[in-house]
Amino acid sequence: MAKNTAIHRIIAFLKHRLTAWNTTGEGIHSPYLFELVRFVLRDENAYYCFSEIEGRRRLLLDCSDTIDVVDYGSAGAPEGKQVTRRVCNIARTHLESPRMAQVLFRLVNFLTQKQHRPLQILELGTSLGITTAYLAAADTRNCVHTYEGSKAVLKIAQGVWKALKMENIEWIEGNIDDTFLGKKQQKRLDLAYVDANHTYDATMRYVDHLLGCMDEKGIIVIDDIHYSDPMERAWTALKADSRVTTSMDLYAMGLLFVDPHYLKRHYIIKV
Repeated sequence: MAKNTAIHRIIAFLKHRLTAWNTTGEGIHSPYLFELVRFVLRDENAYYCFSEIEGRRRLLLDCSDTIDVVDYGSAGAPEGKQVTRRVCNIARTHLESPRMAQVLFRLVNFLTQKQHRPLQILELGTSLGITTAYLAAADTRNCVHTYEGSKAVLKIAQGVWKALKMENIEWIEGNIDDTFLGKKQQKRLDLAYVDANHTYDATMRYVDHLLGCMDEKGIIVIDDIHYSDPMERAWTALKADSRVTTSMDLYAMGLLFVDPHYLKRHYIIKV
């Protein structure tokens, strides 16, 4: 990690800790958002699938195999940059933390109960498939569409899902600018999780497209909103977007709500 990025993250973390609410929902006027905070962000229960998924994570963290990864991330080249990396290093640096991945599981569980129907879930940036597994595990009736640029990384993720016997995941391989932005979304999305190209321009492109694809009760989750100055600027711009009504800063990720019935509010919440 570059020195400037490391300093940025330290400052952002301290600022978040000083300004975040340590709330169980008090002070949030919307009953829906109140319940989301109380039953998603404050839920400490260990669900049935957590130990099995974390077992797959441990295997990835112990795997010293090397793979050739096509990185479309900050490299900026449309054709991607190929690098050789150890699986354990990818698992250590690119996977969502267990705590936040489990927040996503609880969020899917919450939305499924509220909507009373199967959800359409989209993930940009599959990585090794652990977060995808959490998104898919909450309810097997939900459909998870996940986009990944690197074939070698996606192959490992497919092995994870096979071992977990998950059959409600559909994957799309290739540069997300082509596979996602170049494709019309057929169904309205209930949840979108963005953990792909961590640059300002790419994040803005992806979320701009997503904002036209969301169900009224849909939520866009953006990972690593304080990762770097460009990601911080993207988060600031997106929460101010007129199409976004309410936003929540959890430090590790940010939530954007598009329901027109909500007031324009921004919450900083300690998780």
